[in-house]
Amino acid sequence: MTHSLIPHILELANPVAASLGLEVVGAVFRTNQSPPVLRVDIRNLNDDTGLDDCERMSRALETVLDESEIVPDAYALEVSSPGISRLLSTDREFISFKGFTVTVRASEPYAGHKEWVGKLVRRDQEAVHLSQKGRAIAIPCHLITKVQLVEPA
Repeated sequence: MTHSLIPHILELANPVAASLGLEVVGAVFRTNQSPPVLRVDIRNLNDDTGLDDCERMSRALETVLDESEIVPDAYALEVSSPGISRLLSTDREFISFKGFTVTVRASEPYAGHKEWVGKLVRRDQEAVHLSQKGRAIAIPCHLITKVQLVEPA
C-alpha cells in the first residue's frame, strides 16, 4: 500500500526533477525503518542515469522537502536509479519496454496462473498483453499487482 504522503511528495519532486533534466519514476516511504526511509527513483531523460544525477536530485529535493515540512519527523532520503530490474507503471515505460521480457503477477489466478513471463506487447485500458512463444495472452489490469522487467541472463 502506498504511503499517504507519496502523492504530495511526488507533487514536489516532479518539478524539481524536470528542472534538472530528470524524471521521477517512483517513490516509496518505508516507515517501518528507523529512521524512516524515503526512496525516490529517477531517470535521466537524455543519458544513462548516473551518481551525479542522484546527487543533484538529492540535494535539490532535500531542500524542497525541508522547506515544505511535509515530512514532520526525521527521515533518510535515498535518491537512486531503479535499474533494469524495475517495475513498470507509467504509459511511457510500457511503450519504452515493448518487446522486453517481463514478469506479470496477479492478485488471484487467471487462466490457471498467478504469474506469467513473456515479451511485452502493450498495455491498454483493459489488459497487459504478452507474447509467450508466439502465443498472445492478455491479463486483465484489475488483477495485476506488478509488472517487472526481467534482467537478461
